[in-house]
Amino acid sequence: MSAPEHIVPEHLVFVTGKLAHARLEKVAATLPPERYAWSIADAGVKVAALMTEEIIKRRVTMPEGATRIVLPGRCRANPEALARHFGLPVERGPDEIVDLPAYLGLSGRKVDLSRHDLRIFSEIVDASKMTADQVLAKGLDLARRGADVIDLGGLPDTPFPHLEECVRALKQAGLRVSVDSFSLDELTRGARAGADYLLSLNEETLDLAFETDAVPVLVPMRPDDLPSLDRAIERMERAGRPYMADPILEPIHFGFVDSIARYRDTRARWPNIEMMMGTGNLTELTEADSLGVTALLVGMCSELAIRNVLIVQVSNHTRRTVEEHDAARRVMYAAKEDAALPKGYGRDLLALHDKRPFVQTSDEIAALAAEVRDPNYRIAVAEDGIHVYNRDIHRTGTDAMAFFPDLSVESDGAHAFYLGGELTKAETAFRLSKRYVQDEPLDWGCAADRTQEDTTAFKAAGPTKPSKTKSAHTQHSGPEASEAARAAATPPEQDAEPPQTETGRGSDEARDALSEAKGGRIVCGRLVPDDGSNGDRS
Repeated sequence: MSAPEHIVPEHLVFVTGKLAHARLEKVAATLPPERYAWSIADAGVKVAALMTEEIIKRRVTMPEGATRIVLPGRCRANPEALARHFGLPVERGPDEIVDLPAYLGLSGRKVDLSRHDLRIFSEIVDASKMTADQVLAKGLDLARRGADVIDLGGLPDTPFPHLEECVRALKQAGLRVSVDSFSLDELTRGARAGADYLLSLNEETLDLAFETDAVPVLVPMRPDDLPSLDRAIERMERAGRPYMADPILEPIHFGFVDSIARYRDTRARWPNIEMMMGTGNLTELTEADSLGVTALLVGMCSELAIRNVLIVQVSNHTRRTVEEHDAARRVMYAAKEDAALPKGYGRDLLALHDKRPFVQTSDEIAALAAEVRDPNYRIAVAEDGIHVYNRDIHRTGTDAMAFFPDLSVESDGAHAFYLGGELTKAETAFRLSKRYVQDEPLDWGCAADRTQEDTTAFKAAGPTKPSKTKSAHTQHSGPEASEAARAAATPPEQDAEPPQTETGRGSDEARDALSEAKGGRIVCGRLVPDDGSNGDRS
């Protein structure tokens, strides 16, 4: 038997700045040597986020044998342009160094959340009270959020004379439509207008399923009457027609546990049929954050191969239920494909807390603070609280407002406003054990929209103000804040010194970063390009 072939480890080159070098080296040393050799290329700037393509091209040399280049997640350089320059694959890594092993796939799986097998029916419960135009607008919005089928809900004792108009409007917009009603007349009218699905038919109303091409959803006569559902299923099976079966999910204290058992029993008796679960009876009728409830129910659907859910978002606390179901179905599908627990598949299902909230220790923050040579304030969060530091001070606490007396910004309103906002955000992150990154929004998972941005360009400055005079400059802080920046009559950038970077005032690094970014400035500690506007980001 021949000896096993020796596998040469991949040689990664991590491009970084001076302040992150030691931490990156510490994390890189934990990478398995049989899989990865590594080098750290220091671009000569202190803050990796301020690196530009030109700085990297000019200052970084690739070591012999390098196979892949990894940039910091917040670096604004264009990976494709750098790949052409160095002749090697270049990619943007994670925002935080501590996430590097997971980014490299050392958790044992590659996360792919692009797939799912769960169809979301999103009900417009008061469609009969809305105009056709309003129903169409609502349907398009639900589809944008992740709904696959728009369900038109009929209300008892409420006429729905424009049902056909609503169905046709949604269909003409390219949407799939279901009609949900206790009225056999409304179901018939919806089917004739072109509805794709009918919710819900039982064994007494099942004849309608043979008069239309719409796919019926079958339900028992009463939630506890599974034999009636079985009889309806048997009839559809004999006819060879498509259908779904829904044993009916009931609310907590009104049969919830028994209804879960009925889903399991139905799946055991009918292992290959299509099924539906209406999750709204739990999310809407339980005053608890709906994301965890949704994750649990979608997990049950995944185990039982239930590939359709009917959701409702009426209560204010369920206003993101479409997005929650969409995120949950992707996580559960990926975990099931991997035969794994639904852990390590991103942060979409974590709204209040983060799995690894603190990316730096107090000692690491203290070491960074000792390197600071300028008056700009940095804010970080660790297990012991909020850290605020510049070259003059390093304070730690848990109350955002308690920092104010130490910051010397009483006469700099714009900077005080900025620091108050950032410190309040940091306090929220600390109390909830969430990740905090200065100048970035908190990540609320799928519970809130994320800001989409171009990761190859610097952050845009704020909107131009109607007057020619900008707001007070917020990049400078502490006792030496520029008097010119406080003068309302003088635009703060007019006679300003070169913008500061982490290395200090007017350094070569600052000038390089600005010139190679084709003009720019530091606003609240962030390098932004000069777009010719009169606004700056506060």
